[in-house]
Amino acid sequence: MAGFWRQRVVAGCLLLLSYLLTCSLRCAESSKSSNIVLILTDDLDLELGGLTPLKKTQALIADAGVTFSNAYTATPLCCPSRSSILSGKYPHNTMVHNNSLSGNCSSKAWQSNQESRAFPVYLSKLFYQTFFGGKYLNQYGSEEAGGVKYVPPGWDQWHALVGNSKYYNYTLSVNGQAETHGDNYEKDYLTDLILNKSLNFLDQRSPQYPFFVMLCPPAPHAPWTAAPQYQKSFIDVKAPRDGSFNKPGKDKHWLLRQPPNPMANSSIDYLDDAFRKRWQTLLSVDDMVEKLVKKLEDIKEINNTFIFFTSDNGYHTGQFSLPTDKRQLYEFDIHLPLLVRGPGIKPKQTLSDPVMNIDLAVTILDIAGVNVSALNMDGQSFLPQLVPSARNGTSRPYFLVEYSGEGLFPADPDCPKLGPGLLDECFFFHSLVLLIKLQSCAGKSCRELK
Repeated sequence: MAGFWRQRVVAGCLLLLSYLLTCSLRCAESSKSSNIVLILTDDLDLELGGLTPLKKTQALIADAGVTFSNAYTATPLCCPSRSSILSGKYPHNTMVHNNSLSGNCSSKAWQSNQESRAFPVYLSKLFYQTFFGGKYLNQYGSEEAGGVKYVPPGWDQWHALVGNSKYYNYTLSVNGQAETHGDNYEKDYLTDLILNKSLNFLDQRSPQYPFFVMLCPPAPHAPWTAAPQYQKSFIDVKAPRDGSFNKPGKDKHWLLRQPPNPMANSSIDYLDDAFRKRWQTLLSVDDMVEKLVKKLEDIKEINNTFIFFTSDNGYHTGQFSLPTDKRQLYEFDIHLPLLVRGPGIKPKQTLSDPVMNIDLAVTILDIAGVNVSALNMDGQSFLPQLVPSARNGTSRPYFLVEYSGEGLFPADPDCPKLGPGLLDECFFFHSLVLLIKLQSCAGKSCRELK
């Protein structure tokens, strides 16, 4: 008799355990993690009015959420910055120094040491459905880095540009297969193409699992090729003439003391033309944001999706007589736009807390439910600033900006004063490490960085 009751008790316990497991699984399904979208533009400045053409973006993201007024890059150059975004680490830890393979951009060493632990890998392990479209790293797709067949870990759908930013006449790696494109606007314009691919991904996704979409349009990077319908926009716009425009850098670091001042009229005409064309390319990015938000509304995911909009670095057009580029330690090159909307974020906020691009990985993983305190990353989550009710958080007291240069040997004969180790029209500096201590940015911009 006692044995009979023991069997009944065991059977009852097993039934209860089965019920609890079923309930647990159903609860997990009903509380699906938030979706995440990251839109990473290329060379979009903040200081020179780069957000001005993006009216719809500001209305759909900034007005619906948060504008960070003190967002900065860890390094003002494409590949090192993007590597830091993916890894959540400073360049001295990623060892990505510049845009070259020898500078570790998308190299085999990067792939084995950092890319295998980048934040998309974590998301994939949490059953996020992941999509990448657009410019990845400047050397991606080169034969020395594995060619187009190489697909970084963590991505379910991979539509990556081979090489640096282009709008037409490029090759994509589509899940490891080469896809060539020409110069037909309807079929080939890269900003529109990656948008359409992402919309297809959203249509075909499984609604049971969260998704992560990373869109990296070429705009407003050179060659500044606008869509046909926007090529006559901003025809009267010129680069801003205030601040340090066309001013000598007599009291600045040694490289800024080299450019001729005042600039030649031909240089000013060139940078005005570049400024206009940059804004023209951004109008397609504005359309991208509008169509993406509309799709999220149509599939009823907008209220469960965080959308981040930012850039890899800033830009200058004539500041301290430097015609066009980035790479400098001044705010025009390191100060970033950062707009975020999502569940729990109050609309129309401006936050002055200093944040960095190395914080994006940690924040995204925090949203996904990762224990970020266990991550081997330099960034820190700013989710507590976005959603204060989630938990308490602290602002960073300081941050580092670094750039170790691009060498050219032997010395460039056109730069006789500068000697070897410099590149590209004598406009770049060879080495920079800048530690910025923030006393307090509460209620104001950190203008002491200028």
